Amino acid sequence: MNFRSDNEVGAHPAVLAAVTKAFTSGSAFSYGADDWTQRVERRLRDLFDKPDLVVQPVITGTAANSLALACCTPPWGAVFCHATSHIAAEETGAPEFYTGGARLFRIDGPAGKIDPVKFAEAAAQPVYGVPHFSQPTALSITQATECGTVYGPEEVAALSTIARRHDLAVHMDGARFANALAYVGCSPAELTWKAGVDVLSFGATKNGVLAAEAVVFFKPELAKDYPYRSKRGGHMLSKMRLISSQLEAYLDNGLWLDNARHANAMARRLVAGLSALPGTQLMYPVEANEIFVVMQAHRHDALQAAGAKYHPWPSDRPGERAFRLVTAFDTDPADVDNFLSIAKAA
Repeated sequence: MNFRSDNEVGAHPAVLAAVTKAFTSGSAFSYGADDWTQRVERRLRDLFDKPDLVVQPVITGTAANSLALACCTPPWGAVFCHATSHIAAEETGAPEFYTGGARLFRIDGPAGKIDPVKFAEAAAQPVYGVPHFSQPTALSITQATECGTVYGPEEVAALSTIARRHDLAVHMDGARFANALAYVGCSPAELTWKAGVDVLSFGATKNGVLAAEAVVFFKPELAKDYPYRSKRGGHMLSKMRLISSQLEAYLDNGLWLDNARHANAMARRLVAGLSALPGTQLMYPVEANEIFVVMQAHRHDALQAAGAKYHPWPSDRPGERAFRLVTAFDTDPADVDNFLSIAKAA
């Protein structure tokens, strides 16, 4: 009953098999010139219906976010993001480091989503062309959000329209992009570049691969300096095929969406059971694979005694005990049912 994080689970057997095959298939061109990397780029071009997009595999989400933003903003720039976003709260200044000093401007909004009105007000401040102020250059959207909610295409488009009004690039942190897409049910293109996204951090590590993400540039000109930034930052991998082979297996036969659908379904299974228990309350709508729930102390104690694993979570209301549960591509329905049985019995 491990619901701590989708970072804690292993990798899908198909991904492991693909890496083994790439590793044992002899020599291959280095630094991304290999066949695996080329095939992944073609696959993503087809998937997003964008023949000119540029793909750059990396091994961490922090690298994907930071390098993507570095291509969108100069050191004197300002990136708007939600106050709870990963780039603002949990990346130890990496975006500021890789951009050479660009500032992050935090915008509030309910359930992890940027408030369009507050963003419009912040983006319209009279700082443009004034050298005493950081210059607004980019917007970063987290999908799914840090509260487990999902932006629909129309919500992404609304924020992108505001960004375009001020000539800001639009970045999407898609660490759980597959989970978001599985929930919305539209095409990958409709949730990204057709809604105004210029560059996507395409997550995979949380959803069944060993360690692989991809920076997907829908606006190719933004990728012009990427090779220099990745090399300077220590992210130009010589044996890129070992990363790209993971992504190829991840995309093959729709595995990435199958994994996400399973994780989302297990979250809904948990929610259905928890919602029926007196004294439990959801903090946010559950739209992907993260659950934030207020739970009575005696239920929590019983679950801990039985070995259930999940994280305590801050609550705005004094005295309230809140927790985060995360399901994954390999969550066993029996574990969900066991968890709910213990909570109900308590």
